[in-house]
Amino acid sequence: MADSTQCGCPDVDAEKRVRVAVITLSDTRGKAEDRSGDRIASLLEEAGHVVANRFWLTDDLDGLKDCLRQLQSDETVESIVTTGGTGIAPRDLAIEAIESMLDVSLPGFGETFRSISYAEIGPKAMLSRATAGRMGTKVLFALPGSTGAVTTGMTQCVLPILRHAVSLATR
Repeated sequence: MADSTQCGCPDVDAEKRVRVAVITLSDTRGKAEDRSGDRIASLLEEAGHVVANRFWLTDDLDGLKDCLRQLQSDETVESIVTTGGTGIAPRDLAIEAIESMLDVSLPGFGETFRSISYAEIGPKAMLSRATAGRMGTKVLFALPGSTGAVTTGMTQCVLPILRHAVSLATR
């Protein structure tokens, strides 16, 4: 098992592994070009978690909602991480789909992500609509599509709280 302390996370033993579905949203990148989804999967595995499933979808409101509905009832998945569709372009519809599915929003996640990103990239960070919340018993994290944003979001926001968030959501 890789040393998960690199990301500030404690070592995760087998019974504390989180099973995560990764969804990549893009009109221009498919499975072969999905560096951000690959980065998410790699960071999860390095931290001792399990990538339970991967999906590649176009920026389509209904397609994402359908995928989220399937995952909501999938007992092999405890958390979902999406990448892409969080900006302000006309096709960036991930947040509209995700927010319509959440039972509980976690505004602190997006605020923290944008604060950290601002220190890294400046005012462009304000254009991100990264968010998180609970959908049934699943914890969902929505990150931007760039590999840099995914790395920041995973190492500084998602991985440090993933196990605890899943524990709270499944009580």
